[in-house]
Order: sequence, then C-alpha cells, then structure tokens
Amino acid sequence: MVVKIEIFTSPTCPHCPSAIALAEEIKEEYGNKVEIEEIDVMENREKAIEYGLLAVPTIAINGEVKFVGTPSKEEFKRAIEEELKNE
Repeated sequence: MVVKIEIFTSPTCPHCPSAIALAEEIKEEYGNKVEIEEIDVMENREKAIEYGLLAVPTIAINGEVKFVGTPSKEEFKRAIEEELKNE
C-alpha cells in the first residue's frame, strides 16, 4: 500500500513552504511507501470545497484531513505509521 499525502497550499500562504518541505523530508525516509501531491487551492477550488477546507496548509492522508497547519515531524510520521498499519 502507498500512503497518499495531499498538501493543500496557496501561493500567498507563508506557512505552506514549511509543510511541503516537511512532507518531502518524510518522503525521503519512507521512499515508495509515500506519495505526495501538492494542491493549490486557488487552482483547485472544487477539491478544496470537497474537503471542506478552512485554512492552508491542510494535509490529508489517504483522503482524510489529518492536519490543519504544519504538524511536527513526529505527529506526521505517527499518522503515516498508523496508515501503514491499516493496510
């Protein structure tokens, strides 16, 4: 199973680059077990509405919103490990 991480961002968001950098760092640790997709909410309003987003960055894992804002690396890894256990 591949854990799919969707990071909802906006070009005007000052905190989004750190969320993306953290996801990329985690991707390096987990390799092909993790897939990352960055979604610009300005270009993908329908998807943002579908997820009921109120703020960016928002991180969804396997289609479920897990974090609003940038989590700590430990929280992020815990959420991924939980998904990997459920495969």
